[in-house]
Amino acid sequence: MSGSDLLLEYLTKFLPILIFIGLAMGFGLITLALSYLVQPKYPEPEKLSTYECGSEPFSDSRMPFPIRYYVIAMLFVIFDIEVIFLYPWAITFNQLGVIGFIEMMIFIGLFVVAYVYAWRKGALEWD
Repeated sequence: MSGSDLLLEYLTKFLPILIFIGLAMGFGLITLALSYLVQPKYPEPEKLSTYECGSEPFSDSRMPFPIRYYVIAMLFVIFDIEVIFLYPWAITFNQLGVIGFIEMMIFIGLFVVAYVYAWRKGALEWD
């Protein structure tokens, strides 16, 4: 096979993907342009005013959050990532055998220790 035959074969394999990407981008651009053309062009003061969930704002939006908020958010992300690691392990459980089971129990044990530590330190209390 020559170089042009390989290129042609490569393009025929990936042409449907390129067409799909082009259609998706075209659809997105066309709907954005269409919505821009048909939207009402008269901004009213009520529409341009600030609001918080349908009610008037009562303080500055740049007020500091307590550090406890960030600690609980980080704990949530950490334990959420732990659950994400459990899925591939559960799928390949039969192939991993006893060693894979012991490794996962060590992994889960470390997170249980971290959870108990955070609980005892009061990081999960929402005051």
